[in-house]
Formats: sequence, C-alpha cells, structure tokens
Amino acid sequence: MASVFARAAQRVPDRRPLLQAVGFVVLVNLIGSLPGVLSSPGSAWFQALEKPWFYPPGIAFSVVWTALFTLLGVALWLVWRSDAAGRRLALGLFAVQLAVNVTWTPTFFSLEAPLAALGIILLLWVLVAATIAAFRRVDRRAAALLVPYLAWVTFAAVLNFEIWRLNA
Repeated sequence: MASVFARAAQRVPDRRPLLQAVGFVVLVNLIGSLPGVLSSPGSAWFQALEKPWFYPPGIAFSVVWTALFTLLGVALWLVWRSDAAGRRLALGLFAVQLAVNVTWTPTFFSLEAPLAALGIILLLWVLVAATIAAFRRVDRRAAALLVPYLAWVTFAAVLNFEIWRLNA
C-alpha cells in the first residue's frame, strides 16, 4: 500500500517552481507600480503639457507596464534559480535598473521635471541594455524576455524628450 502512495506522489508535479515564478512576477509588478500610486499623469500640470502626435492613449501605459513587469518577473526568476557564472552580477544589475526605473515617475510627474526625468530614462536605457547582456550570460531566455522592455524604454525616452522639447 505504501508503494502505491509513493508512486502517486512521484506523479504529482512539483509546483514550487511555478509558485516561485508567480511570486517573482507579483513582486516585480508591486515594485513597479508603487510610483504610480504616488504620482500620476492626472495632474493639472501634466494635462496642460503639449504632447507629441504619437502619445498613446492613457490605458496603454498600464497595460504595457503590467505586461513588461510580468516578463521582467519571469526573467528575474529564471536568473535567480540558475547556478551559472555571472548570476550575482545579473541580479545586481536587475536591482539597480529597477531602482532607477521607479525614480522616473515621481521625477517626471511629482517634481514636474521632464529634463531630469529624461536623464533618468537615458541612464535606465543603459542599465537595461547592460542587464540584458548580463542575463544573456546566465540564461538566454531571460535576456530575450527583457528585449520588449528595452524597446518600450526606448519609446518612452523619445516620448519624454518630445514632451520636454515641446514644452521647454
């Protein structure tokens, strides 16, 4: 009878990796959403700014950032669970770029400082590119998951520049 239970237990998949991945996704989404709670594009200052023709609808930002933070969470989990050389550097770069990421929103919206925010997003772009390179050495899939993030940060930098230029 004990062998029947042992065989049944062997067939049950280990759900810990999935739960860990979900935990990483939730954590990155929580961290990424914190600045939006404290500052928002709904301010009178931001509404009065001239925007470029390619400024997306407001809902696009929350949809895109949720998707990107989800990809970042999975990528972070893939690197975290790896034992490859370079893992610590990759994790450190990820933490630094995420910290820089969360400074952009309050700088732009709360401080009303588009030029300072532009400097932050350009630094963020460099850090994301470095993180992709570091992730690639650990897990190529994790690096690939960050490519859409780099594309969005590129778009956001252009958008930030244009808002600054149009309102300078």
